[in-house]
Amino acid sequence: MEYANLNVDEIRQRLEEIEHSKSELQRALTTRRQEAKQGVVQQIRDLISQNGYEVDEIVPLIMPRRRRGAAAAPRATPSGRDYTRYVDPENSENVYVRGVLPGWMKQKMQEQGYDASVKADRESFKANYLQVLEA
Repeated sequence: MEYANLNVDEIRQRLEEIEHSKSELQRALTTRRQEAKQGVVQQIRDLISQNGYEVDEIVPLIMPRRRRGAAAAPRATPSGRDYTRYVDPENSENVYVRGVLPGWMKQKMQEQGYDASVKADRESFKANYLQVLEA
């Protein structure tokens, strides 16, 4: 079509038609891509089950682990794990890291009215009474 022979109103009308067509095509493209993704997902699920595995076993192997930024890197420990260390503000030799509660901590919890067998009480005691030991 020759655009040189069109007046301003006709050109605007053509542009509106093109924009409308573009919007429709964009919606169709989005729909088709979503349908195609679902097809790929089903193919992968079928492949996993044909090989005798569960999806939950395979997906973590496919997904890359996210790396933390250098500034957010936790301090290294011999076991490679980083656990919060809590210290008794009244006696710096009393330190709790994780696992079985030490006797001093159970006694302090009882003195403060906490029940050591209740997780919420343990967490509350750590937050309100103990201090986090910085590296």
